[in-house]
Amino acid sequence: MYLGKVIGTVVATTKNESLTGTKLLLVARLTEKLVPDGTTVIAVDSVGAGNGETVIVSGGSSARQVVGKQQSVIDAAIVGIVDTVQTVN
Repeated sequence: MYLGKVIGTVVATTKNESLTGTKLLLVARLTEKLVPDGTTVIAVDSVGAGNGETVIVSGGSSARQVVGKQQSVIDAAIVGIVDTVQTVN
């Protein structure tokens, strides 16, 4: 899992059947300082996240389990919306 910031929405009218009914969001991966590291991913939204929100992203088979689609092409899923982050020096 890692932290990311939602930076957009992805609309695909033609897609794999296993993605039907999912909301796809573009997420920028964040460093431990909460700044984008230059990596982006398309993630299935399982929690109702919106643009600009900091989110928790799960990847791989864990992402498929979250949305209940184990045989899907899903590789990343948003599993939480972050309220605050506290780091230790």
